[in-house]
Amino acid sequence: MKLEARAITVEAGGCAIIKDAHLTLAPGELVGLIGPNGAGKSTLLRAIVGAMRHSGEVLLGGDAHLTPRAKARMLAYLPQERRVEWAISVSELVALGRHPFERPFTRLTPGDLGAVEEALAQVGLGGIAMRSAKVLSSGEQALALLARALAVGAPLLLADEPVAALDPYHQLHVMELLRERVRAGTGVLAVLHDLTLAARFCDRVIVMRQGQIVREGTPRAIIDAAMLEEVYRIVPLIGEHEGTRWVMPWRRTTPL
Repeated sequence: MKLEARAITVEAGGCAIIKDAHLTLAPGELVGLIGPNGAGKSTLLRAIVGAMRHSGEVLLGGDAHLTPRAKARMLAYLPQERRVEWAISVSELVALGRHPFERPFTRLTPGDLGAVEEALAQVGLGGIAMRSAKVLSSGEQALALLARALAVGAPLLLADEPVAALDPYHQLHVMELLRERVRAGTGVLAVLHDLTLAARFCDRVIVMRQGQIVREGTPRAIIDAAMLEEVYRIVPLIGEHEGTRWVMPWRRTTPL
């Protein structure tokens, strides 16, 4: 299942906040969407999943005219917003990911329940499945909402800052989990701010600035000092460890 976004443009207040964006996501690849705050990364993801009005077209498996339910079965989405307002259990929250497969007035099937249980186990929340989702810490809520997206079992996953609000251990856990999904054939597009995680785990990175895609390629080819000075306005420290590049922001090139 391949995702193709063609000429995506989003306008607000008479201004284009996303300008003619093109991207693809293939099965079995993890693509990092990176760029400074306000570059349009979250807006682009929302346009792709149909949560924001836009021009251009989004094709899933070559089809641009899927019903919302069919699209929801093929494309799981983890939004940037992590707050849970509903007085439901963690298990019930994750089970919402099975909604595209439910029939009206029916209970969850054994397959649905198995998907929920597996997703909870993958994010490490199986032991608190019956706890109220409202009393979870921000990090636990982030993991529960990731589990909801994983429970869909869709061939494509769009994740907006999946490691936000997580400590370093759980950041690595989530990135390893996404890589496991990729190895199983899922295509994952993730908004990331940690450039070392992007360099280490992603097959490809897409760089956005001021509503436009300005770079695309492998992390080694794209994440370098020149790009970081131009796009992020920082001077970095860059090194290698175990065959992977690491990046540490060191100094701003210009004040805000």
